Amino acid sequence: MTLQQLRYATMVAQTGTITEAAKKLYITQPSLTNAIYDLEKEMNIVIFNRTNKGITLSKEGEDFLGYARQVLEQADILEDKYKNGTGGKKQFCISTQHYSFAVNAFVDLIKEYGQDEYDFSIRETQTYEIIEDVARMRSEIGILFFNDFNEVVLTKILKSYDLEFHQLFVAKPHVFISRKHPLAENKVITNEELQSYPYLSFEQGEHNSFYFSEEIFSETERKKNIRVRDRATLFNLLIGLNGYTVCSGVIDKKLNGKDIISVPLADEGDMRIGYITHKKEMLSHLAQTYLTAIKKYLS
Repeated sequence: MTLQQLRYATMVAQTGTITEAAKKLYITQPSLTNAIYDLEKEMNIVIFNRTNKGITLSKEGEDFLGYARQVLEQADILEDKYKNGTGGKKQFCISTQHYSFAVNAFVDLIKEYGQDEYDFSIRETQTYEIIEDVARMRSEIGILFFNDFNEVVLTKILKSYDLEFHQLFVAKPHVFISRKHPLAENKVITNEELQSYPYLSFEQGEHNSFYFSEEIFSETERKKNIRVRDRATLFNLLIGLNGYTVCSGVIDKKLNGKDIISVPLADEGDMRIGYITHKKEMLSHLAQTYLTAIKKYLS
């Protein structure tokens, strides 16, 4: 078993396909496939299940890669210490709902650890994909929220994948609206006042259930609904259509723009925002540093 084989296996798990992993590793697909087979044979385990639809991480593969990542991180630390900081290309990936603090912390992480070579990823994506990314170890951390409505369902799903939720903070519901919105001067806004305006939310694909929504009170019936896939489109529609979205209230003017403001929503409810991790995987030093950076934006 070599460090190179471990890097190959973790890259396949991260990308989900041999083809994509081979591209990122700059090797041929047959070479990568053979390296994985040799590793499985030597360790006497099946790391990846092969089917006509592709590959998936096996249960014993999850255990193995949890240990492999720890070995690779320790190897990087040794190389950083004794080879003048040339410990190779650092890798880190998170998946998150659309939170500005998650992006800001990611920027801080790169500023601290971005060397000549690195391969970092942040995926602002759908809730179910966040769970799958962490479950299949494509991402080390997934950021999402619990509330009284979705907690039972999401907890059951997390448990089935051996994942656990760690709370970061509790937020009261707010709305993001344009600075020029007719309700912008209100100190508090009620749902009744919002009824005539378009409600914007992030689309959740085939898992478009209320339980996977990024917005609290998603189950509330509204007259005008618009679903989007990205942050820029949502903010453009907030401004152009006098729309609104329900959120945590954490806002960043540099990222969200000076034309978007946050106003408290009168309805009672809590958003328990946190991160999910795999029970079988210890957090890397990069992940711990990232979480420390997040907390700076929440204090």
